[in-house]
Amino acid sequence: MSAALWLPPLAGLGASVALEGLLRPHVRPPWRRPPATLCLHGGSWLLLFALCLLAVQRPWFATGGLLALQLVVVQSSNVKSRTLNEPFICQDFEYFVDALRHPRLYVPFFGIGLALAASTAAALAIGAFLWWEPSLASRLGVGPFLAATSALGMIALPLLWLGLRRLPAPALEPQADLARLGLVGALWAYGRLALQPLSSTLPASPFVPPPRRPISGRLPDLVVVQNESFFDPRPWCPLVRPDLLPHFDVLCAEALYQGPLVVPAWGANTVRTESAFLTGLDPEQLGIHRFNPYRQLARRPVPSLVANLRRLGYRTVCLHPYPATFYQRHRVMPRLGFEQFLDDADFAPGDREGQYVGDLAVAERVARLLREGRDERPLFLFVITMENHGPLHLERPVPEDAYARLTAQATRSPDHDDLAIYLRHLANADRMIARLRQALTAHSRPGLLCWYGDHVPILPEAYGRHGPPDGHTHYAIWSPRASGSAAPRQRPVADLGPLLQETLLDMATPTGQERPAPRRPRSGFKEDPVRSGARDD
Repeated sequence: MSAALWLPPLAGLGASVALEGLLRPHVRPPWRRPPATLCLHGGSWLLLFALCLLAVQRPWFATGGLLALQLVVVQSSNVKSRTLNEPFICQDFEYFVDALRHPRLYVPFFGIGLALAASTAAALAIGAFLWWEPSLASRLGVGPFLAATSALGMIALPLLWLGLRRLPAPALEPQADLARLGLVGALWAYGRLALQPLSSTLPASPFVPPPRRPISGRLPDLVVVQNESFFDPRPWCPLVRPDLLPHFDVLCAEALYQGPLVVPAWGANTVRTESAFLTGLDPEQLGIHRFNPYRQLARRPVPSLVANLRRLGYRTVCLHPYPATFYQRHRVMPRLGFEQFLDDADFAPGDREGQYVGDLAVAERVARLLREGRDERPLFLFVITMENHGPLHLERPVPEDAYARLTAQATRSPDHDDLAIYLRHLANADRMIARLRQALTAHSRPGLLCWYGDHVPILPEAYGRHGPPDGHTHYAIWSPRASGSAAPRQRPVADLGPLLQETLLDMATPTGQERPAPRRPRSGFKEDPVRSGARDD
């Protein structure tokens, strides 16, 4: 009877270690990893097995269920590495919940057919195990069963304690950490760090001290567009037509500032770029929280561009044509200083272009907000678009006009289908630029437009054919009332918000007049963002 209890967890532990060999890129074999990671793997497996056994009372069922869940994580990591250049990390577990709420954003990358097959196989396996394997509690008796299960847990706990005590600190380079520590070791290393709150002793925020409003002069309306997956693909792929982005080219030619933008995301994880722009905090300052900054920002306020603009008297509005609960934006944005959040409920079904609300519909909503002018306050409008969000391969058949953005040398092929669809949506983003320029030019109040991309798109087939791009997007800051012809200058996205704040203050300060001194000396994160809408008049 003892073999019935001990053989399944031991066999399962061996299979669990072997499953890590399926990870791509490869990880080090167990004997080349720090010993602490082996303690963690063994302790984690035994503890999870004991808990699962306590629930199902069938040791082989518990073993099979745990291995199936690990295989899901391994497959998810491989898909993520292939599409996002980053393996599965501890912070990604919450995306399994998001996959249930927003399946279109996640399941297609895993494979709809594979997901259905896995679900069917899981249901059949559960039924088979329940029918074939008798309950261990009924065979041993409840008392001996609980004692044996507790013994497994008592073996697991010292292994976990020893492993956590000696686990090397991660470098916060996910692929390197996975290769060095293995899957279980890397998950523990990142998970333990994630429990630490965002430090209150971070280097001083670029938004502290907050600026004072110019004594005279008129603050411009400010429109910032974080355009989904926007980058200029022409330098990367020779098959993209040179005339793809005529309005973007004009925007850059007349911009006050423009150039390549260094962003902390590839293919997804928009909030990493979004957070850096709004708070001015770069990945090094965020530490482990760089991977999903909004988990911390939903709990505590930090100085931000939004809070400073609200102090200056701005009406602050965030516009995102997707459910506000995604990435907890409904909690984060008010903490950053936004007064109003407009989400997909503010758009009609006819506003869709492809899978999501189109960029041109968003541009019309922006133009309407500028025209409305509810009060005398200047408007800060932060726009997060969705049209060019993947999965692009769901847009089949490929529209007839999609390949019009590629040169005649580009042949229809699976390598180019997603690229053609991406370029079709990118052309709509270019039209959005034209509409925003038109609206700001006709606007009675001075205006300022900041345009940037959050990350490059997910195009694994095209990248395999033409090589990957450098990962940079592009930014431009433009005003209809201030001429510019800036040479391209590369910047990190964390520097873009402070630059924008300085630009709008310069626009509102009359020539020859000095700008008012900031409110108080620089004081790190001790400065509270907006409290009850307080502002400097």
